[in-house]
Amino acid sequence: MHPVHQPDGMQNIKTRLVHEGEHGERRPGGVPTALPIYTSSTYIHPDTASLDNAFNARSGDSQYVYARFGNPNTAGLEAVMTAAEGGRGAVACSSGMSALYLALLAAGTPRGSIEPHARHILASQDLYGATHTLLRDFFSAQNVPVSYCDPTDLAALRSAVQSHEPDVVLIESMSNPLLRIADIQAIAEIVHQMDARLIVDATMTTPILHQPLTQGADIVVHSATKYLGGHADVTGGIVVAANGMMVDVAQRYARLLGTCLGPFEARLVSRGIKTLALRVREQCVNAAQIAQRLSAQPGISSVIYPGLPTHPQHELAGRQFHGLYGAMISFELRNADRQAVFRFMDNLKLILPATSLGDIYTLITYPAISSHRDMSEETRHTRGINDNLVRLSVGIEDAGDIIADLDQALQNSY
Repeated sequence: MHPVHQPDGMQNIKTRLVHEGEHGERRPGGVPTALPIYTSSTYIHPDTASLDNAFNARSGDSQYVYARFGNPNTAGLEAVMTAAEGGRGAVACSSGMSALYLALLAAGTPRGSIEPHARHILASQDLYGATHTLLRDFFSAQNVPVSYCDPTDLAALRSAVQSHEPDVVLIESMSNPLLRIADIQAIAEIVHQMDARLIVDATMTTPILHQPLTQGADIVVHSATKYLGGHADVTGGIVVAANGMMVDVAQRYARLLGTCLGPFEARLVSRGIKTLALRVREQCVNAAQIAQRLSAQPGISSVIYPGLPTHPQHELAGRQFHGLYGAMISFELRNADRQAVFRFMDNLKLILPATSLGDIYTLITYPAISSHRDMSEETRHTRGINDNLVRLSVGIEDAGDIIADLDQALQNSY
């Protein structure tokens, strides 16, 4: 459901993020510069034949009947994210998890079928904790086999794809919280050789760092709660697909399951997207400075940041993300147990202990009690998520102020 007016000359992503999905068809009397918020749950048409045609409208048509089927605000958000990711269409959802669920349904639906029937899901072993829980407690419980592999090991991935013959392969462009980088183009080639579909959760990289669909992915998913909204005031998700059939399938399931995003939330996310390029680039600059400082701290035993030469995928990150390295940092406190981590976090004064990422504020979280809380301690440790690991989402504050807060918290904790 795309806007009727699209300004000319929009080639650069910064320009498209500002203008795409806004305004309206210019007509006498003028139209609002900013898209108004449409709170109506139903839409009136000039006659019954027009209403009938509106019911038959496909995703991408500017036809509205009922809010669960879409409205101008969600359509504006879908349009700008379609443009940002280079896709064929998008579906706005009520949360990042609902977006991921729809993506798995759409990718797992056999070509030409109307029924979701994934034979097998192959997923990265490094996933957001709730994603792991969704695969374990929902898809596995529905008798859909789920296997795991290391997507940074292309030989192991190829072997897993050949042995399991999955319908769907799910990875994160930058894993949460260990910040491992997946080579999207190479993985897409392997996946497509087996006629499977590749879903990339790109929440932590955003379209500013890269666009997975242009590198061969079939579907890209974002938790719009994070960088897209960016201001800690909205919950949402978005699915962007490389072909129209998967867009239509995701849209159909969104209508049936009621995962639609409300107009107020859609408007907040759309507003956040307008400054996405400015925010993310500033956050990346800050993160690079902070990672360097943390690496020199005696109270920290290791720093994980793709911009550091010590990161195992440093070269890939620089190439794939066009010289940016993201705004996420994970680090381990030296010889710290859970109580020591609590003490360090409680000593922070500027940095906020919030269970999210991508905000304008710098946030810190402890994966063992938040994102990976439902994962057993043994599984966490096996996957490298140790009890002394914390994750920092760098905001747009002055980098010196963030560094000073980390310094004083470390000094007061040891």
